[in-house]
Amino acid sequence: MRADEPVTILTVAREAGVSKTTASDALRGSGRVSERTRETVAAVAERLGYVPNGSARHLRRASTGTIGLHVPEVLTRSAYYMSFVFGVVEQAARHDYDVTLITSGQHRARPPRVDGLVLGDPLGGDPVVENLMATGLPTVSCERFPGARQADGVVWSEHAEMLARLLGHLRAAGAARPALIVAGDESDWAAGVHRGYLGWCAAQGVAPLVRRVSFDATGDEIRAAARALLGPGSPMDALVCAPAGAATEVAPLLRESGSGVLLASCVDSAATRMADPPITSIDLRPREAGASCAELLFELISGAALPGTERLHAIELQLRTSTDPLR
Repeated sequence: MRADEPVTILTVAREAGVSKTTASDALRGSGRVSERTRETVAAVAERLGYVPNGSARHLRRASTGTIGLHVPEVLTRSAYYMSFVFGVVEQAARHDYDVTLITSGQHRARPPRVDGLVLGDPLGGDPVVENLMATGLPTVSCERFPGARQADGVVWSEHAEMLARLLGHLRAAGAARPALIVAGDESDWAAGVHRGYLGWCAAQGVAPLVRRVSFDATGDEIRAAARALLGPGSPMDALVCAPAGAATEVAPLLRESGSGVLLASCVDSAATRMADPPITSIDLRPREAGASCAELLFELISGAALPGTERLHAIELQLRTSTDPLR
């Protein structure tokens, strides 16, 4: 064969001295092919660098070879969501699938040409999410959808329980009146964080100190919320910031105030790890969450999982200097 000749199944068959059908069956592990022939064909395919034609294989299965991934448009700049996207893409590649990104800014007259959908933290009231869930395509959401519909599969985490654990750590560090900056309940994640905070306050007999911000809050909005909590006579001695990036926005403000307020974040990132001092955070493990969502979707597509399947995604508390009262 010429050096510039593309390596196809016909090339492998010719070099191995078998028919195209036999070569195909040998590489797929099907048909009546002897073990010696399978080994010969596999060795030839490896030597030639043969790569199966994924498009043709998907076509034979009446498949698009693509899954759709939706994330809220306002969050596509977030390091958390970029990591989540990479997790989905990597897992899809393992199944020889491509990924089409869909955002809430896209208005479609027809359903996307995909085999299924992953919804990253879908927001209640988002018309694009509502339309996607009405397509009849297999769908998996990261966290539950705060609406009338639910996805066929859900990957979720115990945010309320982890927030209570974080607050317990702050209490052990000497904080009696922790405050919370959180986005609205249109996100199941934000609602879980808020619920966990209120539940902990009720159990401890502590009056809540909460400032709500928009889901796509700017740095100015976050800092304004922190200033309101830091007002004259404020009893706040610890601050938990739920929105991604919020803790690093308010850290300089807390330092300038000289209040000694302990600081924690509900979303871990490179910024929280590298802050001065490093910020105690909840590691949501977004890359693993994306991979778990994609894997559950492929199980739904293949029939290996049934609609209504839910998977628990473990998250972790990372304790750092920002919540050390002796820092």
